[in-house]
Amino acid sequence: MDEELPEPVRAVEHELTALLRRSRAISLEIAREVHPEIEPNAYGLLLWLRRCGSTRLTELATRLGVGKGTLSRQIQALEVLGLVRRDPDPTDRRAWQLSLTEEGQRRFDAARSSRLDQIWRALEDWPAQDLADLARLLSRFNDTWG
Repeated sequence: MDEELPEPVRAVEHELTALLRRSRAISLEIAREVHPEIEPNAYGLLLWLRRCGSTRLTELATRLGVGKGTLSRQIQALEVLGLVRRDPDPTDRRAWQLSLTEEGQRRFDAARSSRLDQIWRALEDWPAQDLADLARLLSRFNDTWG
């Protein structure tokens, strides 16, 4: 089967593997900057909460591609650390709106600044069009795959 695929597909798989391996290591570092007790996966969760401000658990689970049970456990751990809060959803008494606390937002913003600096150092010599193309193609890939 693998031999039947075009070489560029195998090359993309190879590069994604390298990127994901490197990303996991960076996510662990960045997550520890937010709080020494959070899981590496929490960075992506915090990023979505920072981006959307407030969202329901079901919407967040769909965006992140994880089960509600797994996400609920992660949220609970972040609540205990004082980084995330649940507020009653004004449109549905059975649901909750999730958002970052002020402390969560402050810690996340500081850690994200560090990550953005790392990305910028890696890409600062790239032509602007290459950088725009990378962002566009990564977005297209994520939209297609997710």
